[in-house]
Amino acid sequence: MKKPRKRFGVGVNDADYAVESRGPGGKRLRCPYYVAWGSMLSRSYSPAYHARQPTYIGVTVCEKWHSFMAFRAWMERQAWQGKHLDKDIIVPGNRVYSPDTCVFVPPALNSLLTDSAAARGEYPIGVYWNKWSKKFLARIAIAGHQRCLGYFTCPHEAHMAWRKAKVRLIRDAAREQDDPRIYAGLMRHAARIERGELTENAA
Repeated sequence: MKKPRKRFGVGVNDADYAVESRGPGGKRLRCPYYVAWGSMLSRSYSPAYHARQPTYIGVTVCEKWHSFMAFRAWMERQAWQGKHLDKDIIVPGNRVYSPDTCVFVPPALNSLLTDSAAARGEYPIGVYWNKWSKKFLARIAIAGHQRCLGYFTCPHEAHMAWRKAKVRLIRDAAREQDDPRIYAGLMRHAARIERGELTENAA
């Protein structure tokens, strides 16, 4: 019997059921567990994805989760509906998807810790040059909207304003969490930002 082709060279679809089917009108239906598993593998091993999101280069999936059914068994025990799989909220800086490091979180919480390094240009995170005022503008994203934190004469001062605001946002978000793992992880992220230990974070 021909062995099934591995997804991205590592993933094995060992499901005992069809993970894809056709619904009414020929609509394509895909198992949500399989979709989450495939997305995780893509983020970790797809060269095309890495070309768009280079911060994922070097991210891996633990050997246990190379098996789709092993990943599904874990995911079934999580509150995953409407949430994103995250690998580094619990363990800041983590680069491995695994049962011990992953958790499903709301999209807003996931984006709270995203550092869009490629988009921010030459200045520190949260800092932009304003050509009209000839000063550095500090701003921060809150609930998808940019909020101005003030104008400063040097990029360091603007970045410090961003850092203080970001720490407050993350700690406020931490206090709203019911999962102690997420609370502790967010508090660790806040402490790292407060100390200036900024790293590029990805879901």
